[in-house]
Amino acid sequence: MNVRRQVRARRALTTVAIPVGLALALVGCGSSDGDDSPQAADHSKMSATAKESPGGSDTGKPEQGGGSDSSLSESRAGDLTVSIKSAVRDAGGFVTVSGKVTNGGSERWMAEDWIGDEKELGGNASSVAGASLVDKEGKKKYLVLRDTEGHCLCTRFVGGVRGGQTVDWFAQFPAPPEGTTKVDFQVGAMPPASIDISEGE
Repeated sequence: MNVRRQVRARRALTTVAIPVGLALALVGCGSSDGDDSPQAADHSKMSATAKESPGGSDTGKPEQGGGSDSSLSESRAGDLTVSIKSAVRDAGGFVTVSGKVTNGGSERWMAEDWIGDEKELGGNASSVAGASLVDKEGKKKYLVLRDTEGHCLCTRFVGGVRGGQTVDWFAQFPAPPEGTTKVDFQVGAMPPASIDISEGE
């Protein structure tokens, strides 16, 4: 009797142990660290990308810090750099020239030699009033436009430009003939800068 009971008990334990063992094996496979499924691979790639990107995500867009800052022309004299970004012919019969001026020195720059020699421009201190466009082929020189009170249609650098500072500027001139597309921009003691005139909308 004891032998029969022992055999029955072993059979019962075996019947219970096999399903439990299979269940544990399946669970172990499901949570395997070496999962090669497509979902796991995608998740791994996303995690790696997030770690590589400073902001935690990679949008694929270029950084907006520097960007391209193209110029039509640039002129340098000492610590001063003048860049011309655009020269646009408008329907009103004038050309608007614009750009940036950078003071690379340590002292404040007041644009004293940019005012021009004309007495009428005396009230345009620290400005681009003395600038001009020179058409070499047509042998003509175009001065900055001014209002009835002699104020130039241009930027005034109120208080000057501090050392290390870059500021925007513009100046408006009478438009050369439509066939003229290339002129030289001149101001103060800066070397002439050759620029192309584009048509406005």
